[in-house]
Amino acid sequence: MTNPKSTTAFASGAPAGRREWTALGVLMLPLLLVSMDVSVLYFAIPAISADLEPSGTQQLWIFDIYAFVLAGLLMTMGSLGDRIGRRKLLLIGAAAFGTASVIAAYADSAEMLIAARAVLGIGGATLMPSTMAIIRTMFTDPGQRAKAIGLWSGVMTGGIALGSVMSGVLVEYFWWGSVFLVNLPAMALLLILGPILLPESKDPNPGRFDLLGVPLSMAAVLPVIYGIKEIPSEGWNVRYVVSITVGLLFTALFVHRQRTTKSPLISPALFRGRGFAPAVVLNLVSSFGMMGSAFFTTQYLQSVLGKSSMEAALWALLPTVLVGVAAPVAAQLVQKGVHRAHVVSGGFVTAACGYALLALAGTDSMWLVLAGAGVLASGIVTVMSQMMDLALGTVPIGNAGAASSLLETGAEFGGALGMAVLGSIGTAVYRHDMPSGVPAPAHETLGGALAVARQLPGDTGQALATAAREAFTHGMQAAAIAGTVVLLGAAALATATLRKVHVREAESPDATHPEAEGATA
Repeated sequence: MTNPKSTTAFASGAPAGRREWTALGVLMLPLLLVSMDVSVLYFAIPAISADLEPSGTQQLWIFDIYAFVLAGLLMTMGSLGDRIGRRKLLLIGAAAFGTASVIAAYADSAEMLIAARAVLGIGGATLMPSTMAIIRTMFTDPGQRAKAIGLWSGVMTGGIALGSVMSGVLVEYFWWGSVFLVNLPAMALLLILGPILLPESKDPNPGRFDLLGVPLSMAAVLPVIYGIKEIPSEGWNVRYVVSITVGLLFTALFVHRQRTTKSPLISPALFRGRGFAPAVVLNLVSSFGMMGSAFFTTQYLQSVLGKSSMEAALWALLPTVLVGVAAPVAAQLVQKGVHRAHVVSGGFVTAACGYALLALAGTDSMWLVLAGAGVLASGIVTVMSQMMDLALGTVPIGNAGAASSLLETGAEFGGALGMAVLGSIGTAVYRHDMPSGVPAPAHETLGGALAVARQLPGDTGQALATAAREAFTHGMQAAAIAGTVVLLGAAALATATLRKVHVREAESPDATHPEAEGATA
């Protein structure tokens, strides 16, 4: 049965009202929790290790399985939501996420916790593209959609920083399972209010679901993500190079499948939308910049400045203050007539300035590093919010889920690539600067050097720790210079690719005719 109140705004192209903005607030809760789950184990893992006694390999899987499963299933879930309905998939994912949270909280073995984290990744893969696609459905007015996507970007970025802090507070006063139980109230609220406030929409003519495309997409994504995530810590091991190569081969097979099948998971027609392909690429680069800096700033606060884990996490929240302002300001500039190409290029230049500040940091430059991280994050969120808005505006509403999932998959690749490339640069400089003859652990990482230094007597240990902190800082400076160059190049690319794409011209022809999508509530 059609509910006029839930379809009026997006069926007519009229501005969204109080109902839609309230619904957006409901959507932000699961998004916040999904982003928090990326970092929520940072402080809980010592307690988990003491309780469940996982092996080293099991501990790595407890950390990584969530992100791997999420990245591998994004495209599948985005396409599935276009077929069965985005709201339906969102609610199914919320139920799975809540159930898996309970299982994870009360897991009595490492295997059980790994399995629960995998199901959390499946739930996260349904939630992320569904929320973006529903925003595309509810907000057809370009200005309002830009504001809504700006809020989406800010919540997503802030959630990652907030996750580590919340885990520290919860573990301090409760037990480690509480970091998972915090998900339950938000998911329950979504399950109650979602059917009332959120509109349902789907592709009216989706065709058959591409079952072969599902394993091909996972085989394309997972080996590449795995390889480039491991390179910063383990180096260019043959195993990781082979993993990336295998993933790229499957990527070629997946692309061929999507171009030749009648009903693909990701329709090649999406790339015919003016500005969609540049949006995917530039969003990937922005994620490269964001995660590449996080690799250094978290270690800098803890290992160079000597902050405790909790202190470092609390200080790391400070740069996110600027994030809440960046996306709304960018949206306002575009709506007032500033060309999107200039706003996006300005975002990349701003982020490059953040990296430039990091390049100037010494071993006692906390405020400079925090300022650099804040400037960088505000520039990146400016770019991300504009690229999401552009990409979603250029595709038919029927393909919004697939388009959202492609953006998110690209962001996963970009983040992993940023950590791999910039992390490798920093590691190479660190190892070059470390004195010859130091123990192997000290030569490999800053954490290893500090551990060795604590075992050495007096001035000898202090000298090693000082040398390691200076070497790490030099590595961060080198990586920051590389990041500055990459982001300035991205600014030039944005100017070249977006200068002919105007807001109204980029809109999909069905943006004002979504009644063809069979929206119901």
